[in-house]
Amino acid sequence: MSPSPQSISDSPLTEATFLILLSLAQQPRHGYAILKDVASLSDGRVTLSTGTLYGVIHRLLQQGWIARLEEGIQEDQTAAETGRLRKSYTLTRLGRLALQAEAARIQSLAEAARLRTAGVEP
Repeated sequence: MSPSPQSISDSPLTEATFLILLSLAQQPRHGYAILKDVASLSDGRVTLSTGTLYGVIHRLLQQGWIARLEEGIQEDQTAAETGRLRKSYTLTRLGRLALQAEAARIQSLAEAARLRTAGVEP
């Protein structure tokens, strides 16, 4: 039996984790592309340090929520200049379930806030 979205995570995801998973929802990305996408998704409000990014990536790899793409180790112009290869990451089925569960949790909270504050004047 496959896990339900509610059983994926017992507690809310950190904002960094949520945004990294969201960044990988449409396509695989390498670390620098994730950093740029997270900044874009948050309208510049969240800028992850590389330490935070790779700490979260390490944990997500261990949890099986993302996977490193073997074919994602690519050489591009930047890699050719620096001599470093970029590793790409993709969302797994389990990671997609966790992302969907967290999005539903956030949506539920936002709806409760909307209902509670409707018609309330500051």
